[in-house]
Amino acid sequence: MGRWRASLVISRIVYASKSTNFNSSPPLRSPNFSLISKKSYRSQFLNLRLFSALPFPSPYYTEDFDFKSHDLNQNQIGEDVLKNEEEVKIPVKAFFLCTSVDLKNLQAENSRYVIPATSRSTNSIALRYLESPFQAGCASEENASRYPYMVIFQYGSAVLFNVEDHEVDFYLQTVRRHASGLLSEMRKDDYAIKEKPSLVEDMQGGPDYIVLKNLDADSIRIIGSVLGQSIALDYFVSQVDGMVEEFAKINRGMEKTGTFTMHRKKLFQLVGKANSNLADVILKVGLFERSEIAWRDAKYAQILDYLREEYEVTQRFGNLDFKLKFVEHNIHFLQEVLQNRKSDLLEWCIIVLLSIENVISIYEIVRNSVGTPV
Repeated sequence: MGRWRASLVISRIVYASKSTNFNSSPPLRSPNFSLISKKSYRSQFLNLRLFSALPFPSPYYTEDFDFKSHDLNQNQIGEDVLKNEEEVKIPVKAFFLCTSVDLKNLQAENSRYVIPATSRSTNSIALRYLESPFQAGCASEENASRYPYMVIFQYGSAVLFNVEDHEVDFYLQTVRRHASGLLSEMRKDDYAIKEKPSLVEDMQGGPDYIVLKNLDADSIRIIGSVLGQSIALDYFVSQVDGMVEEFAKINRGMEKTGTFTMHRKKLFQLVGKANSNLADVILKVGLFERSEIAWRDAKYAQILDYLREEYEVTQRFGNLDFKLKFVEHNIHFLQEVLQNRKSDLLEWCIIVLLSIENVISIYEIVRNSVGTPV
């Protein structure tokens, strides 16, 4: 800063000396110079002393200053580029498109894409497409996170990793060929994975994404299992919500009329639907089964616990169970009402039969009494 100030003063003095042009003016030998000349020289002298106290780079050091600023900008840009290159974002899409998938035939048809299982679980298979039909060439082994992955579950969920929107139908068509009970409206959920090798911890959570130090096949299985269960749970909750709404309508009708009209067959269908939904959630979806992969390695258990908490799987099942209990309570009530109706009908039938029998008996007694001579 001191060099800048000194250089500024010197440059202004040189500039002022050139502007006054002392060589062209007469020498100041005589004391009889005019008042005007005194004022002009005084103003010039004052002009020499007028400078700012604020630091300002000297023109002799401007190039050095610009060079250093340029280096700082280049370094900052370089750090940002390295940061962006280091962090890889992988889109994840979960779908629930049917109620059952034939995994055995699907695995036989896509055997070259199947990732060998690392657990004894048989309700899912994982596929890794080394040759994507939408990308030229194959990914290198060092770039394994660029592969498209698909995890298919026996209960009807499919989770896609690193697949763009325009590629989804191609991969889901593989599942549809071996699916049964296809839904008229497919359910979908989006998520994201960020792979960051410089991450200190094994994982870090975020809003609608998870940051992993390294993405491997077991991580894909764990993440796919939670997302597949979550999207399937949405479907079963919607089914139970439909039953709750139907019973709510029946209860409102009973409130107004004091009775209800429902065939016994319809009630049995509701009973079967409620029981099958509960059985599917517990047995087929495996909502409470502990993952063998997570049991072996703590980092996978951490991912599993985080995602289950993030998607509130336990709380949502609690809400589903509460609604099923409401449905069950209404079913028992309606069954009792229908049973009472049936009992009343039988009672009336017995009364009618007894009445007929009594009438016949009275008729026979009267006939016999009339036919007997006095």
